Amino acid sequence: MADPHEHMLGPAQFLVENVDLLPRGRALDLAMGYGRNAIFLARAGFEVEGIDISPEATAGALKAANEAGARLSVRVADLEDGYVIEPGAYDVIICFNYLHRALIPEIRKGLRSRGMVVYETFIVDQARFGRPRNTDHLLKHNELLDLFRDFRCLRYHEGLMETHRAVAGIIAEKP
Repeated sequence: MADPHEHMLGPAQFLVENVDLLPRGRALDLAMGYGRNAIFLARAGFEVEGIDISPEATAGALKAANEAGARLSVRVADLEDGYVIEPGAYDVIICFNYLHRALIPEIRKGLRSRGMVVYETFIVDQARFGRPRNTDHLLKHNELLDLFRDFRCLRYHEGLMETHRAVAGIIAEKP
């Protein structure tokens, strides 16, 4: 469930630091929560769609986008119920703090040639610090790199990034 105070955190640092690498155009934010990253991309000139299972979060994202003067389209959908991403439709697909492995092939198909994925989520080491602890929601070591092995990797990090936060993040370009 999305944290209603998440939007006050601001966009993910990994996204902010690397936004200039991303091709401008159509972007998709998976499991967007209250839209902190989607709104950041919209304000940076992307045409952004956000998807989340929570009607409350998507409504909150629209409200925050309006307050920020950003255009955002949102959809309520369960990403774990056979969700299909339109093939070749996006220049950028982002996903933060969420893992559903069955979505990876959809992300790969949903990107246009030379489109980019920005993905950052928790790794198995996170279980030492707290949630999430379920290995279904935690990447194995080097797993994220392996999931996009045939893409051109532009940025990658993995390990303990901050106190009590173990993550892996990748920015990769589809051939």
